[in-house]
Amino acid sequence: MALEIRSAKQTDADALTEILNRIVKAGGTTAHQTPFDPARLTAHYIAPASIIECSVATENGQALGFQSLTWPDAEGQPFPDGWAIIATFVDSAAAGKGVGRALFDHTRQAAAAAGVVAIDSTIRADNPGGLAYYSKMGFVDYDILKAVPLRDGSVVDRIRKRFDMT
Repeated sequence: MALEIRSAKQTDADALTEILNRIVKAGGTTAHQTPFDPARLTAHYIAPASIIECSVATENGQALGFQSLTWPDAEGQPFPDGWAIIATFVDSAAAGKGVGRALFDHTRQAAAAAGVVAIDSTIRADNPGGLAYYSKMGFVDYDILKAVPLRDGSVVDRIRKRFDMT
């Protein structure tokens, strides 16, 4: 697999929306429960005010996944100074093929350049693939958010993992 990892652009929004919406539709691996449109995906992942980097992995021009790294929202996400938040989405057809690792290598470089101290990933406890991925990247558990409600009223714990940049 000849991957290209680059910064995401507005023109990637349609392809990244398709990837994320397939994940949302499958359920169980993301906190998102409602589909995105390209404008919402851009505002949330590609170009929010708090963006550090949003990377896309492509092969032969086809998007296979993306990863977004943002500074926390001061009002809704209390974190220590220098922490950032990561989100990763890889198309199921490309899972297990090194896409996530390649994305994180790129993101880690952007985090270092931005002066990030630590990266948080908060993952649903019922997402073994996501938990395993972040552990493989060197993230360690540091907290559990108990019984977080989903839109449908069910609850699920969220495992908080961190990657220290030093």
